[in-house]
Amino acid sequence: MAFVDPDSILEQALVKRVISTDNAPAAIGPYSQAIQAGDYLYVSGQIPVDPKTGNVPSDIASQAKQSLENLKAILEAAGYSLADVVKTTVFAADIGNFAEINGVYAGYFPKDAPARSFVAVKDLPKGVGVEIEAVAWHKK
Repeated sequence: MAFVDPDSILEQALVKRVISTDNAPAAIGPYSQAIQAGDYLYVSGQIPVDPKTGNVPSDIASQAKQSLENLKAILEAAGYSLADVVKTTVFAADIGNFAEINGVYAGYFPKDAPARSFVAVKDLPKGVGVEIEAVAWHKK
């Protein structure tokens, strides 16, 4: 019978891996697009910048869609999916956009939606109207 060192198992489970993809905007500061730690993936807030053109859509529904597409691209780069998301935080520059953002968001999480916070903030990077971050989990 082989002996398994519990410290070794814990170290393997807690390995930190930086996730990066060209299918989402590059980080605009000293942070990573996402960090995988064990079975968890922590995705940095995604603003609605098109990774191919650098453009930001003008209307809030299109901004919400682009932010979620960026989030989805990072999840997929790490081997996760939207179905693995357990928690999101939505930051909105105007709480009056709640219904429009929520309508787009619901289309990305049609079943078993993750836990979520929706927070109105004074400003967001690049003057955008929405930013979305997420935590995902799946068993490796």
